[in-house]
Amino acid sequence: MSALPPLDGIRVIDLSRVLAGPYCTALLSDAGADVVKIESEHGEDSRHLGPFRDGESIYFNVLNRGKRSVALNLKNDEDREALLTLIETADVVVENFRPGVTKRLGIDYEAARARNPRIVYASISGFGQDGPMSGAAAYDLVVQALSGIMSITGSEESGPTRLGESFGDLVAGLFAAWGISTALLSARATGLGQHLDVAMFDSMLAMLPTAHSQLQSTGFTPPRVGNRHPVSTPFDTYRADDGLFVLAVASQSGFEKLAQTMNRIDLIADPRFADDTARTENEPALRKEIENWAAGKTVADVVGILGDAGLAGSEIWDVQQALTSAQAEYRGVVESFEHPVAGKISYVRQPVVFGESQRPDVRRSPMLDEHHGEVLPGSR
Repeated sequence: MSALPPLDGIRVIDLSRVLAGPYCTALLSDAGADVVKIESEHGEDSRHLGPFRDGESIYFNVLNRGKRSVALNLKNDEDREALLTLIETADVVVENFRPGVTKRLGIDYEAARARNPRIVYASISGFGQDGPMSGAAAYDLVVQALSGIMSITGSEESGPTRLGESFGDLVAGLFAAWGISTALLSARATGLGQHLDVAMFDSMLAMLPTAHSQLQSTGFTPPRVGNRHPVSTPFDTYRADDGLFVLAVASQSGFEKLAQTMNRIDLIADPRFADDTARTENEPALRKEIENWAAGKTVADVVGILGDAGLAGSEIWDVQQALTSAQAEYRGVVESFEHPVAGKISYVRQPVVFGESQRPDVRRSPMLDEHHGEVLPGSR
């Protein structure tokens, strides 16, 4: 018989808004946690962010799947007391207010711990709960700009380029979910929770191991190299007759196999391509050889030849192609629910497969305050 979902029995009080916090708690919900979303009486901010369908934010509903909604006015003494009483029954609190706000409201970690010593309380912010920038406004674009990731993304011609998703928020939410799961193990062993301080800035810095290694090795900030890998070559997008394909070779044996596949074994002895460093220094010359070979072939032809040779190459899918691909369907990563107003809404569940655990049933996103009486029976 399959085990219960990994976080079955864990209650999460979600005070967060928009993306980083809601993404974190969505991952916890996907793993079986009971997530109670506390919203203002006007609804969480992202209920009012597009895109919309029939007046419902698709963005909000994707990020808040599987949660229950309770509306409270946290400036009201009675509602604040209701929240603190609810925290007594919980395992986790997640918030992403600007540092200092929860203390002013009387719902900070100290207030929560006084009611429940085993509470794991995660605070997500742009720059951390203290430090020289703790009070600064932080959106994903700001954090991407300050973390260094924009400086190495794009080409010299394009200038610094934002990643195509809000990775500052998403990575912070992911690290928060990891930290919460880790802290829950400690709380189970010791009976004591702790305060988790998760900064978007810190989280993005943790995503730069290659660039950090380059900086330490050379003393220079890594340049923008477009789609190329900054160290390994050939590792980029290349042109065939009907479009672009990607090719990723990261070893000497892989390069030799590529040369053989191209019927150009002479390239193996060419000193310009003798090793990874030489190939990177002579990248334009190697690119020309690869694109001369790909000329007269379609992307599908090239990808087929590379695949038959055991080399890593592919076409470039758009978002729709990726989400509707046979691979995504087989893995079951895209799930959907029926919303009472917006109809069918699909989302990508947390991607880890827990082999011995049941996958929680798909649960839709909540209407505002839908579960007030269920979560706080007898109130109002």
